[in-house]
Amino acid sequence: MNINKTVYKFKEVYRKLSVPQFTIVTGLIIVFFGTLILSSPLCSSSDVGLWEAFFTSTSAITVTGLTIIDIGVDLNIFGQIFLAFMLLSGGLGLMAITTFLQGFVVKGTQLRTRLDKGKTLDEFGVGGIGRTFQSIAITATTIISFGAIILYFFGFLEIQNNWERLWSAIFHSISAYNNAGFSLRSNSLQEYRSNFVVNIVFIFLIVMGGLGWRVIDDLWRNRKNLSYKKLNLHSKLVIRTSFSLIFFGSLGFFITETLLNSQFFSDLNFFEKILSSIFETVSARTAGFTNFPISLNSISDTGLLLLMTLMFIGASPGGTGGGIKTTTFIALMAATRSTLRGQKDVIISNRLISDKVILKAVGITVASLLFVLLMAMLLSTTNTFIKKESFTFLEILFTCISAFATVGFDIGLTAKLNHFGQFILIIGMFVGRLGILLLLSALWQALYKSRIEKQKRIGFPKADLYV
Repeated sequence: MNINKTVYKFKEVYRKLSVPQFTIVTGLIIVFFGTLILSSPLCSSSDVGLWEAFFTSTSAITVTGLTIIDIGVDLNIFGQIFLAFMLLSGGLGLMAITTFLQGFVVKGTQLRTRLDKGKTLDEFGVGGIGRTFQSIAITATTIISFGAIILYFFGFLEIQNNWERLWSAIFHSISAYNNAGFSLRSNSLQEYRSNFVVNIVFIFLIVMGGLGWRVIDDLWRNRKNLSYKKLNLHSKLVIRTSFSLIFFGSLGFFITETLLNSQFFSDLNFFEKILSSIFETVSARTAGFTNFPISLNSISDTGLLLLMTLMFIGASPGGTGGGIKTTTFIALMAATRSTLRGQKDVIISNRLISDKVILKAVGITVASLLFVLLMAMLLSTTNTFIKKESFTFLEILFTCISAFATVGFDIGLTAKLNHFGQFILIIGMFVGRLGILLLLSALWQALYKSRIEKQKRIGFPKADLYV
């Protein structure tokens, strides 16, 4: 009887939550149970305590890749399998899983109305939850399986044990597709720096995961008579922007590191430099794998700034990566172009973009910038006073963007930070994966729900503002 009352009260509490609030609570619950399981002797060694498990669990569910433990050493096979499931849960769509669970917990409520209020999420269509969930699962299984097969038969050939090679291929394929950056090797993919097959497979998996299921689904629908013109506007913009960023990012990285004679291209021939440039540029789009140690000594300041820009932009909506998203970036660029031309409307590919979309893009970008700067300020002050160890602001800013954009590039700070500094990164990873607007929406609805309802019924006079 008491159990039934507890379950009833639990459902009543969840019924009162908005979609953003429901998503945050669900994410925290997953992190909590993930922490308990990863810290247990069944999954890890004695070196993995609650704090290490908490950091790793958050990094996994947010598909970031930052870690303060050695995944291949400190986690046994059960821990690695559980970590892979967490990567799938976080990468394939915490939003899809949350909404799927919400259908059971909040059974009987007006789900369509509640979903309409959750437009700050990576939308997948009201009423189309089942089809979308199935589409995401099928797409992910197909691409991950393809990557694992290639890595097993042509990539990780130096691993003699067949079962060990198979698991390594599966785990890295899951991690790459979900843009997670977790590796079973302590040095990530440094030993495969000149391996063409491994680099190409990882590039393919990262790009496919970053494009998002919407684009993949659109390409599949038009597979019989595949034409760029037949794709919808979202797919066109995502593909065009993604490959433009990869091309110009790779070219810029190659030029800066070659002209400035950084250590990153040491002992590489021309072809290997091109391959390594493409790999790091693609990985910077929220994957976090690296084939050479990233530090102030190995990469020039200009190269680090370029990587930070790519990290901040990130992947695409509905994809497994983070960042402000490619569509947000292209919307801002289009709005800037229209302003410079003196145009009243924002036009992209002969299509009128609504003011609501532009305002959302501006809101996401400004809020993300402010949040990253706040992280950097807290990290630079608290770590210096508490641990008496100072870092350059470039190192701190790079790490904060890497955490917030769920990239996972580690410049050498993560393990050196005190617990408070690592907690700042944990918050950054969680907020970055769920979305800054979702967090603000949840907090705003919790604190000012009555004011929101009141403002909907109030009209305000217009006024000019000089900018």
